[in-house]
This record gives sequence, structure tokens and C-alpha cells, in this order.
Amino acid sequence: MTVAAGDVAPRVKTRRGTPLLLVLGVAALVAGFTLPWIAPSKVAMSLMAQSLFDALLATSVGFLVRQNGRVSFGQAAFFGLGGYVFAILVARSLVTPEVALVLALAVPTLVAFLFGLVVARVTGVAHAMLTLAIGQALYEIAFRWRELAKGDDGMSFDLPARLFGLPTRGLQDPAVMVVLAWSILVVALLGLKLFSQSRTGQIAAAIRDNEERARFIGFSTTLPRALVYAIAALIAAIAGTLQATYNGYIAPQMFHWSLSGAALVMAIVGGAKFIVGPAIGAIVLFYIKDLAGQFAEYWPAIVGTVLVVVTLVMPEGIVGLIKRIGGLGQRR
Repeated sequence: MTVAAGDVAPRVKTRRGTPLLLVLGVAALVAGFTLPWIAPSKVAMSLMAQSLFDALLATSVGFLVRQNGRVSFGQAAFFGLGGYVFAILVARSLVTPEVALVLALAVPTLVAFLFGLVVARVTGVAHAMLTLAIGQALYEIAFRWRELAKGDDGMSFDLPARLFGLPTRGLQDPAVMVVLAWSILVVALLGLKLFSQSRTGQIAAAIRDNEERARFIGFSTTLPRALVYAIAALIAAIAGTLQATYNGYIAPQMFHWSLSGAALVMAIVGGAKFIVGPAIGAIVLFYIKDLAGQFAEYWPAIVGTVLVVVTLVMPEGIVGLIKRIGGLGQRR
């Protein structure tokens, strides 16, 4: 029995690259503890925390695009579901805070997996419309069902005194939340990188590139796609739970399609084909919107112009441009 060189190369690359990847991950985690000292004020730290929530949501969208080759207009469904499950369970003391947190992450993940078993068979516009439909369905429920969480007014809630034995007061402190959100983002990016190098991740990528051929040689194409949907939903749910916890507030806008669209734009701006691209795009776009809002009344027009320029000049996003510049420098 012979083994093709292409079958061996990915495994060798994974074994050699993993130690360096872990070192870079640890360095990034350590760097996160310096962020509160970099920010000049609590307002700046609060903005940084919000940008990191966006980065997590954009990362989930980018992972879906990169690993499944599918565009989702309903990723906000899992973002909102995570925040709503946690807030409602905690506010009504239906379960312990620890169980509420686990369910806030488990419910969106399970829903996405089951949903993925269906939409994995659909492509193109139909797929985009299905993802949009589930997000808008949850938005309408949250918007109109006032007994659930006060409908379109949204609902404030108080955090429990302790979570897993630790005081929760710091979760609404900008400095603590910045470090926590940054650490979660780094771990998520590291996990997604390792997943993409794993056997399951490579199978999912093969299905993305040529589903018919992958099915012909004996791979199940539905389960790997559904697993990618579930992982992407987990990351979105983490972002939604962090935002709800930090703000002590939930609202139907957490489910709205415009949030899914914004996350997709962030992923494209940063470079959806790269692991860190969506997170970088989210942070850059967040601060562009903030600066434009400070200096101009019609700031959406400025943001739109920037997006058009970025799309034309950097088709592979910010990370793609940086990589291209680095490649040119090495050749010279």
C-alpha cells in the first residue's frame, strides 16, 4: 500500500507547527494583561471590550466561511440566544448561575448542530435565506413576546454574587472584561487553528473544495459541515453571553440580521480566509465607526466609503494585504 505525499505533508506540518503556535498563543495571552494599562481611560477600555465582542462574533462568521465555504446571514441568532438564555435563567433564578452559563453555551451549539444537519444540504442563495430566516424568527420572538424578556424594551438583569466560586463584580469592570474577552478570543483562535489542522478540519475543507469527490471516496459530508456550524455557533454564543454579562442587559437587536451582516463585513474586511482576519477586521471597523461618529453626522457614509475602498484595494482583506507586502519584501 502506497501513501501519497499530499496525505503525509499536512500531518508533518501540523506536528512541526503546533509548538510554535502554542508559544505564540501564550505570548498573546500574556500581552492581554497589558491592555488595561494601554487604554487611557475606562471609556476607552469599555470600547475595547465591545470591539472584542464584535471580534468573537466576526471570528465565528469567518470560521464558517473559511471551513464550510458558506455565508451566513443569521449568525446573530446564536449570539442573541447565548445572551438571552443566560440572562433569563439568571434573572428568574430558574437554575444555578453555573448551570445557566453552561446552558447559554450548550443550547445555541446544539441548535446550530441540528440546524446544520438540514442546511448543510443546501447551497447558494437558498442557504443564505435559510440562515437569515432562523435569525429573524428568533428576533420576532424576542421582539413580540413581552413576557419572555420585556419584548422590544429589552431587559436589565443583575449578575449573581458569585460564579464558580468567584465574585462576579469584576465582570462589569472594563479592565477585567477586556482581559477576559481578549483571553477567550486568543484561545478561540488557537482552537480554530488546531481544528483546521486536524483530520476533521481537513475533511471539512476537502468537502468545501469538492463535495462530490469527498462523497465519492466515502466521506460523510453532512456531519463535518454540521460540526463546523456548531463550533461557529459556540463562539457566537460566547460573544453574546459576554456582552449580556458586561452590560447587564439584553434586547432583541442581539438577534437582528443587521448584526449578522455587520459581522460578515468585518470578516471580509479583515480577511475571511485567514484565522485572525475576521477579528482584526472587527476591531479596525469598530474604531473606524467610532471615530467617524465623533467627527461627522453622516458617519455611515464615511464607513461605507472605507468599505468600498478596502474591497477594491484589498480583496483578501487587511491580513491578505499584510501578507502580500511581507511576501514582496522577502522577494526583494
